[in-house]
Amino acid sequence: MNALARATLERLAGGWRTLRLGALILALCLTRRSYTPTMRSALARQLYLSCTRTLLWFTLLSSLISVVMIRIVVVTSLSYGLSQYALEMVVRVLVLELIPLAAALFAALRCAIPHSMQLVRLHVAGQVDANGRPSVAAMTGEILPRALAAAFCVWLLAAASCVTTLVLAYLSVYGLTRWGFPGYTHVVGQIFDGSTSLVFGLKIALFSMAVAWIPVASVLYDSSATLSRTGLEIRSLIRLFVLILLVEIVALVTNYA
Repeated sequence: MNALARATLERLAGGWRTLRLGALILALCLTRRSYTPTMRSALARQLYLSCTRTLLWFTLLSSLISVVMIRIVVVTSLSYGLSQYALEMVVRVLVLELIPLAAALFAALRCAIPHSMQLVRLHVAGQVDANGRPSVAAMTGEILPRALAAAFCVWLLAAASCVTTLVLAYLSVYGLTRWGFPGYTHVVGQIFDGSTSLVFGLKIALFSMAVAWIPVASVLYDSSATLSRTGLEIRSLIRLFVLILLVEIVALVTNYA
């Protein structure tokens, strides 16, 4: 029982440290003095590395999957005489739900987690104390640029892939003609009403925040002496996946309950 209570307290303390780090990163993002010339240079480098490694491949992959799924939905709807619901189903399933989720996971795997693993050297350099608190120089020069780049990467992937999928959905249903545009925009406008758009934006914002700080927190607060790089990556990915899944469940309940 003592071991169970000790493990519970350690998990609660770890969760509190993670939330505190996220609040600190958010506060620094909103503070003008954080954007020093050194920080801006590091941020530009991280943005370049993150976006160039993810944007093209994710857009191509999501477009390929979208074309296949759109075709399946359209053909199935026609066979059951439900063609009027095909477009709405495509937009709701792909644009509202699957693409933001895939964008967050892809950005985490290709950008946030690999770049956060480089922060292990902060322990070696003595820029992180025994409790996992980084120095001011490490926070503004190393951690903040990586967090901002990871968050921006989620938004960029989600925006580019959603727009591409909407274009592909139109072409799959109406073809190369402009006569279907009024009906198409009417359907999309009905789906993206005020509440749905708000939930959609908040969901992507929470995804980007989770991708920005969970990998960093795992590197700072987990003992690098007892965990290998692979162990840190797996633990970070599990925590991130659980948090993203919880956000997705809340969004689904809010939209459809």
